[in-house]
Amino acid sequence: MQRNKNDFETKCLSSLEKVFADEELNAMSWHNATALQGETYSYQIAYRSIIHINPVKVKVESELYSSITLRTVGLVPSEMPCYSDHDDHVLRVTPGLYPDPLYPLDVSGLVALPGQWRSIWITIELDKTAMAGNFTIEITFMKDNNEVLSKEVFTLNIIAKQLPLQQLIHTEWFHNDCLASYYGLEVFSEEHWTRVNQYLQTAVKHGMNMILTPLFTPPIDTAIGGERPTVQLIDVEQLAKGEYLFSFKKLLRWVELCNSHGVVYFEFSHFFTQWGAKHAPKVMAVVNGELKRIFGWETDAGGEEYKHFLDQMLPELVAFIQLHQLSERCYFHISDEPPLLDVDAYRTAANIVKKHLAGFPIIDALSSYTFYEQDVVRRPIPALDHIEPFLDNGVPELWTYYCCGQYKEVSNRFYNMPSSRNRIIGFQLYKFQISGFLHWGYNFWYTAYSLKAIDPFKITDAGYAFPSGDAFLVYPGDEGPIESIRLEVFFEALQDLRALQLLEELIGRKLVLELLESDLEEELTFKKYPTGSQWLLMKRELINRTIADFQA
Repeated sequence: MQRNKNDFETKCLSSLEKVFADEELNAMSWHNATALQGETYSYQIAYRSIIHINPVKVKVESELYSSITLRTVGLVPSEMPCYSDHDDHVLRVTPGLYPDPLYPLDVSGLVALPGQWRSIWITIELDKTAMAGNFTIEITFMKDNNEVLSKEVFTLNIIAKQLPLQQLIHTEWFHNDCLASYYGLEVFSEEHWTRVNQYLQTAVKHGMNMILTPLFTPPIDTAIGGERPTVQLIDVEQLAKGEYLFSFKKLLRWVELCNSHGVVYFEFSHFFTQWGAKHAPKVMAVVNGELKRIFGWETDAGGEEYKHFLDQMLPELVAFIQLHQLSERCYFHISDEPPLLDVDAYRTAANIVKKHLAGFPIIDALSSYTFYEQDVVRRPIPALDHIEPFLDNGVPELWTYYCCGQYKEVSNRFYNMPSSRNRIIGFQLYKFQISGFLHWGYNFWYTAYSLKAIDPFKITDAGYAFPSGDAFLVYPGDEGPIESIRLEVFFEALQDLRALQLLEELIGRKLVLELLESDLEEELTFKKYPTGSQWLLMKRELINRTIADFQA
């Protein structure tokens, strides 16, 4: 920690610390680390002043200068940081201001508020061909007259081995309607497409290689009888005698845009409503020259009318997929989170579409092993806290997910949780050879059940519904998405997974697992894991050194 005569102090920290303005900073210093070629590495510098200083200029000197981005860690309110029966693996439970959004550093510098700890976030994006060796990053804090307030030096050792491509399929649900609502845009207007482009770019940059694709308005997080803004990508015209015409022009534009950003997989939205598969999603069609809703909550999922519609639409969709060579890249949903009570309704709905989708994977978030055991779902996505029966029975190509309900024992990323609880999942995904990870909230900026739009800089709990941090990973900035600590740390988890896979190529899986668990009293599981940041950071350093030693 550096302190000068003006009582301005700084401290280098890892990315796994959360700096609160209203509490003392006791985190361990972090000045040295390693990284692989092609990796994005982040750390922080916390600062505090006894007096008010505006501006504080920040100067960066490093051979890596062109790869470095500085951002300020902003504070946002949390009125509902957790549920009443939370576990003990949290930082605090009180409402207040929490560090999360990462704002671009103002050209004029920082503002040091008296007595408050704040931090800047330093990101180094290493090219796949980055030169190996030790590189220092010197960051100087100065007054407007260039008087030095403090200086921090960080050393990054770049290892001459490339981080491999991500194998995990990863989707954070992309909400097109939320973009339109917040920015006040007509859905699929040119301005809306521009925003979609920006948010897709950020998603892919952070390891999201699968994108939720709204064939029709996704029937998720919607109040029974309510509806979300129309975002369907398939245009429909209803003809006489129950016949339909379909246009895939918008869908093609969506596919081409996703391709331009490197999206690998398309996750087509659900064909039936959430929590039971009992109704059709909202489907809009031109009828006698007028656009109107032809299916929705009033439509029985197993009814002949909707079945007849799907019998016409799905073959044309499959033909579109084949025409554009997407057959190996498409996944489908039936209904999200069906309860065991509705297994028969889910089975009926699934059978309607399965005959058209032979060979395509159908995936759904659910928690009862019975769905798999009865052959209702062959690609289940159990929640982290319900995954054991699926692991014990060796379900192949297993995925997992978490949301607001997974707040005891397992990994998650609420504001009030330590970042180590967010990042530990990378090691867990590796150990259990998980094929995919799903989360529902990339940019959900509505209250629960999509009753109304919110300002996510002010309301971070979906209207007192979910703990802050569950509903979104990015904030809506004027120039595009504002990223978050939680987004960056989860991406670090994905990079940990890739580093372990690289090490496995070098020494084999058995030795990697031994290295991973060598200092643990009990084996690593989704519910049992070291809870501190130091173990996680040092384990990743050991992985990198082992890779480097193998290359020597």
